[in-house]
Amino acid sequence: MMTFISIGGNIGDPIASIKRASEVLAENGLRKMTLSPMYLTSPVDCVPGTPDFINAVIAGEWDDCPQELLALCQRLEAASGRPVDRCKNAPRTLDLDIILFGDKILEIVDLTIPHPRASERLFVLCPLCDIAPDAFFPDLGRTASELLAELRDKDSDQEIKIIKT
Repeated sequence: MMTFISIGGNIGDPIASIKRASEVLAENGLRKMTLSPMYLTSPVDCVPGTPDFINAVIAGEWDDCPQELLALCQRLEAASGRPVDRCKNAPRTLDLDIILFGDKILEIVDLTIPHPRASERLFVLCPLCDIAPDAFFPDLGRTASELLAELRDKDSDQEIKIIKT
């Protein structure tokens, strides 16, 4: 199943963490993987003084269920030093969120697909559009590029810029 994962961090060495997590995902079953360009993004819904984030999106094919992918993502976050018990939107070494999983719409404990706030986040939509502008949000009936155009049309205080890695 084609899946898209938002990946980022803002403490430690987020670029290295993103690259290493991408490698581990590939080693553990994410096939035909593509990593988007990375973006420097201002924090959204965080306490003042929170460091900027480095964000990207990973695309790949996953043959198992979304819960198994979530478990792998959570293991990667923990291995990077991210505490299991944490405040929402706290600084983090690594954050992985499943954005889309084929055309699946799912809402269970700890997992909602499509990710409920992905369509409101430049740091998700910009890198997603770099690698899959036609990625479809089945809950909204819109593509990533349509959602990005709508978000850019709104007054947005989200700052984002592509970085060279």
